[in-house]
Amino acid sequence: MKMNKISETKKFHKKCVMAVGGLTLAALLLTGCGSSEKVQRYAWPLATASPEDTVTQLFAEKFADEVNRLSDGKMLIQVYANSTLGGDRDLLETCADGDIPFVVQNTAPQVTFMPDLAVFDLPCVFDSLDDCRHKLDDPEFYSRVSDVYTGGGYHLLAIADQGFRVMSTNKEVKSFTDFKGQKIRTMENPYHLAFWKSIGASPTPMSFSEVYIGLQQHTIDAQENPYEVIVSNNLYEQQDYIIETNHLPHFISLIVNDEFFRNLSEKEKNIMTQAASTALAYARKQSDSRIADKIAAIEASGTEIISLTDEERTQMREAAQGVYKQIQEVVDPSLYDAYLD
Repeated sequence: MKMNKISETKKFHKKCVMAVGGLTLAALLLTGCGSSEKVQRYAWPLATASPEDTVTQLFAEKFADEVNRLSDGKMLIQVYANSTLGGDRDLLETCADGDIPFVVQNTAPQVTFMPDLAVFDLPCVFDSLDDCRHKLDDPEFYSRVSDVYTGGGYHLLAIADQGFRVMSTNKEVKSFTDFKGQKIRTMENPYHLAFWKSIGASPTPMSFSEVYIGLQQHTIDAQENPYEVIVSNNLYEQQDYIIETNHLPHFISLIVNDEFFRNLSEKEKNIMTQAASTALAYARKQSDSRIADKIAAIEASGTEIISLTDEERTQMREAAQGVYKQIQEVVDPSLYDAYLD
């Protein structure tokens, strides 16, 4: 019964993508595959797997609005949120095929398709978001990352963030040894699993839809996500503590099918590049503001927020050296070194 339901869901998403893909083709034909002289009859789809009240959605909508504004209404993009056109993996595949030209999503699911992006799974690299953003804004590093996406069939327009991922738990962490044995839900990412194992926790991959119930029924002790996700999904209601592990930045990429982008006129490419830059700056401001609001909401609820000491962060980083070696084996050496430089 469950398999039939999953199959029906996939078929529904496929029908949606095929219908939207047809509109994309019509839009391309109407614009002359790059001519900006004609107005689109149908909007190009931009898909996300995230809920509407998130930085991911705000990032996507700002980009779409800016493209429309800069083109004087000649270039139209319609944003589809909340996995309307499929989950993260589905969106990557349909974007690569050209059925959905634009996708905004976290970089973690993309590692399966582009192993070099595992560089973003290196734990405890940055002590502040400013350091993290400075790295992404470095032209040489950004160019290396962009090449990875091009090799996968995508064109990278920008990478925003939702701040750092933090841990929520019912077990207080007073020292590094307090991570030991904590049953924590993680994404099904081998490097995320390896990191939590390295610091003594017991990571358990679990569908995100099951996390709240898992915490409520105590089948898991903890989970890790950006502040925005923890609050918007009320996970903090089931947790006594937030531990600011800040182990990974939660990156959000804005990508477009590479062939689609190359077929645009230079004017259209410039519009999209400029729109992405504006959307990036907007998303960062929104992220910072929303993190502050989410922290205030958590503190008001009585859930305690615990910051790690420099010594504890050093211990985490040292314990995770095995994860560094795993990632180093699959990532281009120049990209790996540039990220840590």
